[in-house]
Amino acid sequence: MPTYRYELQQESGDLLIGQLAAQTAAGAASALKNRGGRIVRLVPVNNSEESALKKFWVFMNAGSGPSKKDILDFTTQLAVMVRAGISLRVAIGGICEHVENDKFKSILRLIIEEIESGATFSDAISKFPKLFSPLYINMVRASELSGSFGHMLDRIAKIITRQIETQKMIIGASIYPGVIGGLATVVTIFLLTFVLPRFAGVFAGKEEILPWPTVFLMALSAWMVIYWWIVPIVISSVSVLLVLGGKTERGGVIIDSLKLRLPILRKMLRALYITRSLQTLGELVNAGVPILSALEVTGNISGNRQYFKLWEDVGTGVKDGRRINEILDTTTLLPKPVVQMISAGEESGKLGDVLEEISEYYDRVLRDAVKTFTSLIEPAMIVFMGGIVGFIAMAIILPIFKMSAVVTG
Repeated sequence: MPTYRYELQQESGDLLIGQLAAQTAAGAASALKNRGGRIVRLVPVNNSEESALKKFWVFMNAGSGPSKKDILDFTTQLAVMVRAGISLRVAIGGICEHVENDKFKSILRLIIEEIESGATFSDAISKFPKLFSPLYINMVRASELSGSFGHMLDRIAKIITRQIETQKMIIGASIYPGVIGGLATVVTIFLLTFVLPRFAGVFAGKEEILPWPTVFLMALSAWMVIYWWIVPIVISSVSVLLVLGGKTERGGVIIDSLKLRLPILRKMLRALYITRSLQTLGELVNAGVPILSALEVTGNISGNRQYFKLWEDVGTGVKDGRRINEILDTTTLLPKPVVQMISAGEESGKLGDVLEEISEYYDRVLRDAVKTFTSLIEPAMIVFMGGIVGFIAMAIILPIFKMSAVVTG
């Protein structure tokens, strides 16, 4: 039976958007008239296009697609054009002409085809979940029902901007220790495989007077010269095991739990998860998304399995008629003052505004935690690298002094 996409304006002025199955367009129109209101649009859904879209997305998964910056630029431009009164179809078509990423351009063309076939914008972008997050889709869907589409796109653009800035902060904080760690590894391998072997002949036959650091490093150097190829294999294997293990449920739970316990890192990561969760929930609540759907999206977007379980439990409790703060009161993943503020937001009916204010506060906490992490990691990595080089230098110099003392004695 054919499916038809409809837009039905009720007497109250609300616009209902959906699909229904009917033998003919006349049958679909008759069924809609029985519901009352005025039919604004009624078009058949093209199933062949939907099938082609799925095939195309399978292809898209095989390669690199548009970046988050591309999504931000698209959202910002679309918001401006929609507020200017340009139709959605024409606006997306105009943006598509100037998109540099070929894959993103192809996706926008498919979105246009979906809209022309009667799909809403939220339904069209939901075909691409790796590009448009559940937060993006749900906020758009809520705005389509409330008539605040342009304003909502502006809010989505601000959210994406904050996400990009946060991502840059985290990456920037991890670059320095990564570079220093890499240099320490390269220097250590160089000293063990090229420098220490030069002293093997000097220390030969004098093993009884060599200190234990020298004996240990000489043995390690001899092993590295012969079996150096084992090191990259072990590092690669451990990395692969960690990645694959993190994708399993049990491994992911262990890794996510460790993230919240690591010294220095735990404050930064905790602030990241709280900011992401509360900002998502606040935006969705303010957008008019039903609380159960908002909690589900919040859990999926939190980024940590423990926080996912927390918001899942909150959703279950809300279904049973409990208040959000009652469920959060027993958790250690959110500070008690945060739970108290959420409780105040529930009682005053301003939960969304309270959640946004808390997320803004924890966004500042996150920035401070990143700065603290960077300021602490720099001297720690310098000491670490200096310790390795100093230990190797000591292992070389000490036996030379000892042999000199024996000779002079």
